Amino acid sequence: MKKILIIDDDIKLTDLLEEFLAENKFQTKSLHESTKALGVVDKYVPDLIILDITLPEMDGFQVLRTIRKEHETPVIMLTARGEISDRVVGLDLGADDYMPKPFEPRELLARINSILRRVNEPSSLIDILEFEGLHIDKMKQEVLLDGQPIHLSTTEFEALVLIAEHAGETLDREFLVENLRGIQWQSFDRSIDVLVSRLRSKLGETPERTRFIKTVHGVGYIFIAVSYTHLTLPTNREV
Repeated sequence: MKKILIIDDDIKLTDLLEEFLAENKFQTKSLHESTKALGVVDKYVPDLIILDITLPEMDGFQVLRTIRKEHETPVIMLTARGEISDRVVGLDLGADDYMPKPFEPRELLARINSILRRVNEPSSLIDILEFEGLHIDKMKQEVLLDGQPIHLSTTEFEALVLIAEHAGETLDREFLVENLRGIQWQSFDRSIDVLVSRLRSKLGETPERTRFIKTVHGVGYIFIAVSYTHLTLPTNREV
C-alpha cells in the first residue's frame, strides 16, 4: 500500500483527504506542524507528499527546500493564492505538481496516480545512458556528473532522460509539454523553462558555460553532449 504524507495546517481538510485517500487504498499520515516535516519524512518514508504553501512557522517553500536537501520524494503543492509566481517558485524548488485550492478530490487522485505510475513504471530496454561526464541510470534513477551523484526530483529526472534520449535533436516546448506527464504544464508558460533552467543548474551549467543542454532561442532545447554507449538489460531469449 502506497504511503502519502499530507502537510497542511487545515485539520478539516487533512481529515477529509485522509478519509478520501484511504477509500482509494492509500495509507496516509497528516502533519500540521511544518517545522517537524523533515523528521516525519525520514521516519514515515512516504511515496508521495501533499504540501500546502501557506503554513505557520515555515511556509511550504521552506519545507520543500528542506526536504529536497535529503529526499527526492514526489511532491504535489497546494495553494489558495493561485499566483503564477507561486507556481514558478514551487517548480523551481523541485515540486512535481501543483494544485490550486479549492480542488476536486478526484483530480488530485488522478494526479497522484499519474505521478506514482510514472515513478514505478518499468524502464525501456535502454537502461543506462552514458555521455561524456554524465551517467544516467534509468532503473536506479541515478545520475552521476563527473562521477559524483547529483540529486534530482522525479520531474527533473524525467526531463533529463527525455532530453538525453533525443540527443542531437532540437526539442520544442510543445514536445516537452506533451511528454512530461503528471504536471499541468499548460497552465503557465514559464514552467518548462523553469524546469530546464533548474536542471541545467544542477548539471553545473551557466549561461556562459553550456555542456549538456543548449537553448535554441524561440524554439526549445537540444542535448549536445557526446554519447558513449547505451547499455541495455540482457533478454532471456536465446539467439
